[in-house]
Amino acid sequence: MKDFSFKKTVPYIVATVLFIVLPFVYFSPVLEGKVMVGKDIHSYWAMVKEAKTYYEKTGERQFWTNSMFGGMPTYQIETYRGKGILQHLHNLHTVFPRPASFLFLYLVCGFLMLLLFRINPWLSIVGSILFAFASYNLIIIAAGHTSKSMAIAYIMPLIGSVVLAYRGQRLLGALLLTLTLGLAILVNHLQIVYYALFVLILFFISELIFAIKEKKVPDLLKTTGVLIVAALLAIAVNAAGLLTTYEYSKYTMRGPSNGLTIDVHSSQEGLSTDYITQWSYGIDETLTLLIPNFKGGATGGTLSADSHTARALRGMGVRDIDGMMKEFRLPLYWGTQPFTMGPVYVGAIVCLLFVFGLFVVNGRNKWWLLAVTILSILLAWGRNFMPFTEFFINYVPMYNKFRTVSMTLVMAGITMPLLGILALKTIYKGEVSKEKLLKSLYYSTGIIGGICLLFWAFPSLAGNFISPGDAQFTGQHEFLKSTLPLDRKEMLRSDAFRSLAFVLSAAVVLFFTIKGTLKTAYSMAILGVLCIIDLYPICKRYMNDSHFTDSTIMFQPYRASVADRIILEDQTLNFRVLNLTVNIFNDASPSYFHKNIGGYHAAKLRRYQELINIHLGREINDLISALHRIRTLEEFHPQLRNSPVLNMLNMRYLIVDPNGEPIINPYANGNAWLVEKIHFANNPDEEMLMLSEMDTKTEMVIDVSITDRAIDIDDILKFANNINNTTLDSMASIELISYMPMELIYRFNSKTDQMAVFSEIFYSKGWNVYINGEKVPHIRANYLLRAMPLKAGNYEIIFRFEPQMVRIGNIIAIISSIIILLFAGFVIWQKIKIKRNKETGNEETSLKNT
Repeated sequence: MKDFSFKKTVPYIVATVLFIVLPFVYFSPVLEGKVMVGKDIHSYWAMVKEAKTYYEKTGERQFWTNSMFGGMPTYQIETYRGKGILQHLHNLHTVFPRPASFLFLYLVCGFLMLLLFRINPWLSIVGSILFAFASYNLIIIAAGHTSKSMAIAYIMPLIGSVVLAYRGQRLLGALLLTLTLGLAILVNHLQIVYYALFVLILFFISELIFAIKEKKVPDLLKTTGVLIVAALLAIAVNAAGLLTTYEYSKYTMRGPSNGLTIDVHSSQEGLSTDYITQWSYGIDETLTLLIPNFKGGATGGTLSADSHTARALRGMGVRDIDGMMKEFRLPLYWGTQPFTMGPVYVGAIVCLLFVFGLFVVNGRNKWWLLAVTILSILLAWGRNFMPFTEFFINYVPMYNKFRTVSMTLVMAGITMPLLGILALKTIYKGEVSKEKLLKSLYYSTGIIGGICLLFWAFPSLAGNFISPGDAQFTGQHEFLKSTLPLDRKEMLRSDAFRSLAFVLSAAVVLFFTIKGTLKTAYSMAILGVLCIIDLYPICKRYMNDSHFTDSTIMFQPYRASVADRIILEDQTLNFRVLNLTVNIFNDASPSYFHKNIGGYHAAKLRRYQELINIHLGREINDLISALHRIRTLEEFHPQLRNSPVLNMLNMRYLIVDPNGEPIINPYANGNAWLVEKIHFANNPDEEMLMLSEMDTKTEMVIDVSITDRAIDIDDILKFANNINNTTLDSMASIELISYMPMELIYRFNSKTDQMAVFSEIFYSKGWNVYINGEKVPHIRANYLLRAMPLKAGNYEIIFRFEPQMVRIGNIIAIISSIIILLFAGFVIWQKIKIKRNKETGNEETSLKNT
């Protein structure tokens, strides 16, 4: 208690109160028991419905679901975090209801990062607000990208911990690195962690340059070695999640090619360039960092009753314009992205402070932060700056595994406020002369304020304000082609003036602070209030009370239609449904009730995506065309019969009208069937093409070019020759007698050997087969289904999903957790020892860097 000072604790008490109050003020509906809604949130509940139901019945975690894309692991649907210790630390923020917990996490993690940069706690509070209320951070919460939001929060103290380690606190920085990197990995948004690596690499290059100049390279390398060990520990404690993800990723769209050349989208390793760059930030769109409505804001937005569109409607005799404009969602965004929920706005004051920081912050902190910011922006341009983007896609490891390049702006969302706060530190600490500070303030205000003034006075410099989507407006809506561009122009002009006002207000505060007229405490407080007034309303445009609903609706997001209820009455153990009334491969809602042919997920199995591209898309289009032609169900049957791939996927029902009866497909192959003829393909192309040329109910195809298989190809050839050239038991049967997501039991009965095909997705990294308690092999056939040769007899065949990586990963995680606890204990012991040595005047030099 000797060194205790209540005055020192005040900022931390204020921070705690503020960080609790602000989230509940912003997300006030949670106080009424409401919960957040959104398309991705509803999709999540549809995707995990089978897994949740299974857990409620058995208390066991489900690692495989049959509710989407014929079947897939759940590792990337419902994050598996394993049995490491960090799960308990992560759960601390969940004492607050969602989404208030996410905003709380932003504030705390931003505050902690700045403290690690040795920023005054009062100024750290201001900085935490800048980080937390950057528009993108709230927009992704509205979109339901909660793992992304948590990852962004955790990488802030992660960056701070690395800086701390290189700036003299090696062991403490390493311990914090283990915890923060471990937490960032834990929430399972590896793309954000990947971008954090870019930040740290550029920081390391900067430190290396200064270490060479100061002849401190050995010390830098020693710190680097300690941090590498700490990072490995963070990876190890997440082994269960990482190993399953790594294993699964090799079989997804992000993994290597299967050798299929007839599908141009699947012949390359990783994601296609078009897919990666689909969401590319426009070069001029970068100005949304300063002027939020530079490109119209969100794809679907509202206008005021004084807008050009409202006036046009009023002139057409439309009544209640005020009420109509509040509800009327219009395509206001006119940038190059397919659509957006809102712009990336870091704040007018942040932009001012960032440029100010380029003049006054010392080079050791300035240059790497500037480099990261520039890299962040250049990568976000994506297809709008292809030479740079293609270099990263082709030569930077793992860059082609991730999509939505505009997401790289999360780096700028951290580095720009950080440099701005460091700039304020130079003022408050008196580290730079008043003359230089004032000159720098004039320059930065002129640059940032000048940009705002330019677009306020001449908004047409931004372009013609016309969106490609405006062409859709015809007939009675054609007037929107002329009114929307005018409204977009006014939106830009208004926000340019708004940003100019905040830039000038902040500049005035800084001017009087530098002059010494305004005390530091008042300056910090005023700037903090100005930042909240600037950022808070912009965030409210895109994440507001409209995103909340009653909790009962949230946890029952879908109501069964007439067609759904009829299908749910079918007691058949397992079959699949094709719903033609939704976007089949971009909508998970049918998965809430059924085993879905389609679904929604960015990491589906590559073979299933290839099947969609080559066969399923065509067969589905043929079904839709036939439905437009036919007059009776009997006329539709030939088209169902001529859908061999859908039939092998056991598509039993077809929904064409949610309020009507579904169409029953009598040609579905069933859960499993015995084939009469086996074909052999020489390569994946032949195997894929043969699916439309054969009767999948009586024939199957195997690719002989695949060498990695459970059964030797010669044995398969011999067995196939026996099947193809002998009379089979016509009374043989195989049927599914028990269904659980991770265990399927079949009854087989035949007097002769048979080859069985199962309407289940082949995934060798977990699915095992047992006959009479003995593990037996099975193979892949028909490009993505399971098959196996069966000896004559009457017995049960049991498929179980038993992923070894889950077990191995958990063992590693538990061991790593013990090491982390010992490491933490050692660091605490060292700190206590140093403190005691200081008190006795006998500090040991060997402990200076701990």
